[in-house]
Amino acid sequence: MVEVERVRYSDNLEREKIRAMIKARKEKQKEQSFENEKAVCPECGSRNLVHDYERAELVCGDCGLVVDADFVDEGPEWRAFDHDQRMKRSRVGAPMTYTIHDKGLSTMIDWRNRDSYGKSISSKNRAQLYRLRKWQRRIRVSNATERNLAFALSELDRMASALGLPRTVRETAAVVYRKAVDKNLIRGRSIEGVAAAALYAACRQCSVPRTLDEIEEVSRVSRKEIGRTYRFISRELALKLMPTSPIDYVPRFCSGLNLKGEVQSKSVEILRQASEKELTSGRGPTGVAAAAIYIASILCGERRTQREVADVAGVTEVTIRNRYKELAEELDIEIIL
Repeated sequence: MVEVERVRYSDNLEREKIRAMIKARKEKQKEQSFENEKAVCPECGSRNLVHDYERAELVCGDCGLVVDADFVDEGPEWRAFDHDQRMKRSRVGAPMTYTIHDKGLSTMIDWRNRDSYGKSISSKNRAQLYRLRKWQRRIRVSNATERNLAFALSELDRMASALGLPRTVRETAAVVYRKAVDKNLIRGRSIEGVAAAALYAACRQCSVPRTLDEIEEVSRVSRKEIGRTYRFISRELALKLMPTSPIDYVPRFCSGLNLKGEVQSKSVEILRQASEKELTSGRGPTGVAAAAIYIASILCGERRTQREVADVAGVTEVTIRNRYKELAEELDIEIIL
């Protein structure tokens, strides 16, 4: 009898579990269908819905219909008016990042001898804290792979800082390097060379182009090795990288020459006309961009010498002369020197 009761009890438990699972699945499907219904305006069928958190309303951006009202604000209950206030009131840690070997998920014992309340730690406990800090540093980088990754990512960060590259490029470069490590492409190549190649590929991917010469200046390897490693990595990882456009260089060169926005827009217009007539293909993008900026600076009355433009663009004066004559002849631009 006891065994029969146990069997019945276990059967009842299984039935309850199955019922609970079916109920949860139905509720989830109901929520998804409700969300899909809310994502479309019932009046005009538009998906351009705007969340007005002050009034707790979901409004259609096209016809103005209030789709939903009195919804729960999932944001923080506090307000912050600057970055310092936001950092003080936030209750979460730093976001995950690929630029640190452990993705920034591990803990770190601070070098300042203070506790969580900001009070100074007594001299009695400082020796113990020093030992904990030392072992924490050792545990973070445990094996050879992590050591390799930690060195490579610090090298990437150093080069990106020297070139003044934004955060997105650093993250993309770290992802490219991690993919190369996963596919075992590092073996037989220097860490610095692969890191420099990954940074160059990331610049191309994010449309923040830097030349191989600029990468060579901040790296510890030659231009030839960077180029060779870059070609190998892009082939093995199947990176789809389009040829660099001269227009991508214009904002940086104009900023270096202290030129106004009018000159920049004129340079972009000249380069677009040149690309339509296929004058940019087969020529170095930096030289074509420098020539367009030189022409635009003369046309807009903010004249810069060929020497000044050449220094900023990293090309020779001869290249600028040749390119600007080609552009002026083909595009019928009158230049009064």
